[in-house]
Amino acid sequence: MKNKFHLPTFLVTSLCFLLLFSVGFIVIPQDKGYILEHENNIATEDAGPHNGGGKTTAYPFFKDFKDTRLVFRKRVLHPGSSIGYHLHNEQEIYYIINGNGKLDMNGKVIPVSAGDALLTLPGSSHGLKPAGNEDLTVLIAYRNN
Repeated sequence: MKNKFHLPTFLVTSLCFLLLFSVGFIVIPQDKGYILEHENNIATEDAGPHNGGGKTTAYPFFKDFKDTRLVFRKRVLHPGSSIGYHLHNEQEIYYIINGNGKLDMNGKVIPVSAGDALLTLPGSSHGLKPAGNEDLTVLIAYRNN
């Protein structure tokens, strides 16, 4: 029995082989030991959290990773915005990266600026807003329940 050359079968087979062969050069294996995110890829415009209002830029790092025990965020509070006054039942850390702000902690207004870190203890209430007409940038970390 003589084998006949079948052009459509040859082309489909060749294309499949080429795709499988090329994938080894195109797909870079991801190391399972870490997750790297660039803030430019995750930035979102958002209202101030906890009914703070105004315009902010949020950077919700690792939000798609479901097994994280730590929530890590960066937020830029633009003039006129705030993180609304709210109660915390867990510890939360704010670290001011740049700008000046007004921290409302348990009803007392405290000025904050770049380099200040705040550890909110369970049962405390707080809110944060920029002071003046400049952005206030804060890193936020708390335990994910």
